[in-house]
Amino acid sequence: MATTNKLVRRTIFTTALIWFASSACQIVFADSSSPLLAAYYDRQMAIVKGGTYFWTGNHQPQRLPFEAVQVGVSQSHFFVLNKKNSLLRFEDDHRSAILLMRGIKNFASGNSGVLAVTNRNQLFWISNTSDRILKIADGVSSAAVGDGANYYIENSGALFVRGKAHRGQYGDGRLISTDHFVQTANNVRQISAHTGHALILKLNGQVFGTGGNIFGPVGKHGLGDKAVRWSKIVANIRGIATGASHSLAIRQDNSLLVWGREYGVEPVIVMNDVTAVAAGSRTTLALKIDGSLWQWERGQKPQQLRLIK
Repeated sequence: MATTNKLVRRTIFTTALIWFASSACQIVFADSSSPLLAAYYDRQMAIVKGGTYFWTGNHQPQRLPFEAVQVGVSQSHFFVLNKKNSLLRFEDDHRSAILLMRGIKNFASGNSGVLAVTNRNQLFWISNTSDRILKIADGVSSAAVGDGANYYIENSGALFVRGKAHRGQYGDGRLISTDHFVQTANNVRQISAHTGHALILKLNGQVFGTGGNIFGPVGKHGLGDKAVRWSKIVANIRGIATGASHSLAIRQDNSLLVWGREYGVEPVIVMNDVTAVAAGSRTTLALKIDGSLWQWERGQKPQQLRLIK
């Protein structure tokens, strides 16, 4: 009887973990498939079992004295959204962290700055160079900062884009940038963008890509050059992430797909039991349901990271 009870408790616990992983990734965050991970160029951050960690390259993750609900990175900075909805930024020493803005629900960071969504669903732009704060729009659920084009999603699921268009980053066929945000897609749940390409995850679980496609991060459409319109890549997905020339997606069964440079245009499974994923220029981070954190370079074998408590 005792053995049976243990098996029942174990089954309930495992089911709860899977439910939590799936539910967490329904929330839309731009830096990765989840607020728990962030990667950009050679900077990485992670929230693992309540601890917040940051590191560069292949160095060992260091624990921060912040209780974070979301992490983010740019080429020069680390970002933390704490439990008081305050957005903080620092370079390499967390003791020099500065407060950027209060009342933030989620944010997206990149080399040029931060797009922050407030508790009132208002979108603000914060420059990394001047810390100037500019209101962009109302009724926004999330956003993404690319290297040249920025994106945001309205509560209705409408996607808006502004910035460089020369690689097809808008997804509506144009190759000339606009000086204002324009709508280019509907029914969008998540947007992820990197150097020259972008992915969107639709409400129905389908993933579409657009932009630079020399190595295939947008799939077969425009391979060797660029895709200028949103093109379907894969379905049955619950979370996405983009690197500089590779892309990733978590399927509903928690398996992790990757395609692009070093992998080819067809998505291939590289790991199972994944709850969150993020990608830098060459690096990929994955958080598994059991709480283990993994990192690897494009095309290489995943390696588990050792975290100092």
